[in-house]
Amino acid sequence: MAATHTTQPVSVPGTERTVSVPGPAPSRARRIARAVLPGPAPGANGAAMYRRWWLPWLWTAPAIACAVIFGVFPFLNTVLLSFTDAKPLGGASSFVGLDNYTRMLDDSDFWLATRNSILYALIVVPLMVLLPLLLAVLVEKNLPGIGFFRSAFYTPVLASSVVVGLSWQWLLADDGLVNTWLQKAHLIRSAIPFLSDSWLILLSAMGLTLWKGLGWYMVFYLAALGNVPKELHEAAAMDGAGAARRFWHITVPGVRQAMMLVGTLTGIGSLRVFTEIYMLGSSTGGPGGADRTLPFYIRDVGLDPLTGNAGYGSAVSVALFLLTLGLTLLAQRLTKEDEA
Repeated sequence: MAATHTTQPVSVPGTERTVSVPGPAPSRARRIARAVLPGPAPGANGAAMYRRWWLPWLWTAPAIACAVIFGVFPFLNTVLLSFTDAKPLGGASSFVGLDNYTRMLDDSDFWLATRNSILYALIVVPLMVLLPLLLAVLVEKNLPGIGFFRSAFYTPVLASSVVVGLSWQWLLADDGLVNTWLQKAHLIRSAIPFLSDSWLILLSAMGLTLWKGLGWYMVFYLAALGNVPKELHEAAAMDGAGAARRFWHITVPGVRQAMMLVGTLTGIGSLRVFTEIYMLGSSTGGPGGADRTLPFYIRDVGLDPLTGNAGYGSAVSVALFLLTLGLTLLAQRLTKEDEA
């Protein structure tokens, strides 16, 4: 087979024109590589000359595949199941339309779980937004030994939720450390029913959530406080502003975006709380199931192998998703209004 030649432009000295002269023919391997590998893109410079349109999608394909398999598909499958009477262990199922949603609206246990979840968020979110900020302000200063306190405050974050729940069971039991200490101090006559009264179980679970999350969100605020100019505090102090006034008028506006982020994350986490209720209220979710939250209720009605209805549990899951979505959209709207 005759050798083929390529032409390449060569500038003619002393003129502004170029001429094409024959060049060496590319090898077979080079021709195949040019056909497969990215080649020069017209109108591009530098590395972009050799970047095909599909190359970024190639690098992100594994992440996209994981998101579709473990995120999008389960979500769509849950929505489809919510219109059926599917069983937790599989088997034949039939289309029931909106019957699951109609049943949900008339279910008093569903509304009780919804009340508990919303109440949990209404109490935990404001405290989780403010308390870690106060903690971050305290440990922000470079004082001797401050690193120890930062580590101590962050330690609960590293512990497993189950381990923390077992520790709180031991602390709050009728013969636990808290009741024993209060009785020996003659502050109470009989043990406080932290783990048997429905309201105290719910409040104890909120306290556990706050205790475990303080250190985590403290780190968020420490990063945000580093962006607040120190000159503002110094100028306000010279003008006679006290610590409380500087906190509300300088620190809080300076970390407002971080506060919005913490509020959003905490709100979503509060609506999804399960472990705290399970550990402190046992597998029933408190006496008579009075402390069950929406995730707890989904487990009871949708995953029980004998009496569960996966279709109805999926409908409650969709309701939980819509509630979480509404909270997220509300937080975004508040953030935009704050920026405006």
